[in-house]
Amino acid sequence: MTNSNNRESPYPIEPIFLDRWSPRAFTGEVIAEEQVLAVLDAAHWAPSSANQQPWRFIYALQGSDDWEKFVSLLVEANQEWAKSASALIFVVSKGFSGDFAEGRKSYTHSFDAGTAWGYLALQAKFSGFYAHGMGGIKHEEIQQTFVIPEGYRVEAGIAFGRLADKSVLSPRNQEREFPSQRKPLSDVAFRGKFVAD
Repeated sequence: MTNSNNRESPYPIEPIFLDRWSPRAFTGEVIAEEQVLAVLDAAHWAPSSANQQPWRFIYALQGSDDWEKFVSLLVEANQEWAKSASALIFVVSKGFSGDFAEGRKSYTHSFDAGTAWGYLALQAKFSGFYAHGMGGIKHEEIQQTFVIPEGYRVEAGIAFGRLADKSVLSPRNQEREFPSQRKPLSDVAFRGKFVAD
């Protein structure tokens, strides 16, 4: 059994998996680009089907000329709190494998990009930061803004920074600012069969 961060696993897992969570309260401090590149480097070492490495990361740093553009590409509810992150990152995956001209679709590009996000989130925690993944982004506008060609999929956004006290958040978000629990493992892992919800 492992207990950490007001979470509990009945199995002897590493505490980092319980300690990692997705806060909304960030300090808004300006950080060095190398600190963001370090977590992106960890992410790019993720496992990849046929070593295609389909992930792409587009990022901006708090205080940079691009910052407001990146914030505007989040849905309004996420802009409210993510504007206080130290970096914003958009994850894009390449949906074709090998030579793009061959037109062979990569079945696992989103799966691989999600694995890279997981590596990023864990490296962030190891480095004294937090990362909050967001589906609430303006996917089509991001595609257009960064002239992302057909065959690439805008997957998600990530807010990255140091944890602040939840008092910096709106009352609504203060109520949501805690490490969430997970379903019991028995609800998602089945030996020899599949069980739908």
